Amino acid sequence: MNNTHDPILIAVDAGGTGCRAAVGTAARGILADARGGPANVENSFDGAIANITAAVRDALASAGLADTPLDRITGHVGAAGANSREMMAKVAAALPYGRTMVSGDKETTVAGALGAYDGYVLGIGTGTFISRQRSGEVSTVSGWGFQISDQASGAWLGHRLLERTLLAHDGIEPHSGLTRRILDRMGGLHEMRRFCLTATPTDYATLAPEVLSAAQDQDAAALEIIARAVAFLEKGLAALEFTPGDRLCLTGGVGPHYRGYLSAKTVGNLVAPQGNAMQGAFALARQAAQQKA
Repeated sequence: MNNTHDPILIAVDAGGTGCRAAVGTAARGILADARGGPANVENSFDGAIANITAAVRDALASAGLADTPLDRITGHVGAAGANSREMMAKVAAALPYGRTMVSGDKETTVAGALGAYDGYVLGIGTGTFISRQRSGEVSTVSGWGFQISDQASGAWLGHRLLERTLLAHDGIEPHSGLTRRILDRMGGLHEMRRFCLTATPTDYATLAPEVLSAAQDQDAAALEIIARAVAFLEKGLAALEFTPGDRLCLTGGVGPHYRGYLSAKTVGNLVAPQGNAMQGAFALARQAAQQKA
């Protein structure tokens, strides 16, 4: 039984492909975690809230804390799609816990990756963001959603692959092994178009491994796509005043795959992330609980 001086903490990394929740206490750290379904609050608000609360419930059960009154819980949720104060407040109001801080998933990823250090993070999964942490302040570019942003992301790679395949089909660009393979796999041009009519960022992201694998095999079309992605990432870092020798972390399901394509000066001080976004959210929840105490 937990005592009142060691409040129950929850932390959630709510991403477009899935979410992960952790439960613990300030004194004992993370005790258990659980995974849940997609939780981008901008794409599907009700579905995201349902998946977040389900993952927290499973984590509480795994930690032997299923009977904890929800109003005794302090938490931090880093949610993909929480890009405004209004959305953050809406998410917090929809969650049943005693005190819930909400941020975008960028903040929790940076907190997990860099801890207290200054540095930069390329957070690249289904979406993309580029962040700088300096003296505890975080600045970010990109991460505004697939429809207008998120270049180099898994969703962007998948979309660019289908775009490049269409150009090859029309004879505007040459085919490669990758574009022929994808056209055949999709069932031809019209089936590919039908897929695109309803495809979500998560759907497009399922095609990203095809690009990454083909680039390793020196496929010309894949390398063209990767080159465009790398140019964007390096421009984004430059916009945040990155200089050679600055600490850099590559995070997310796609981020580490860019290590071999970024320039040598960019990765000159590449370091492994200290932790993941869920751990970053837990650190922020712990800070909130200590401030409250």
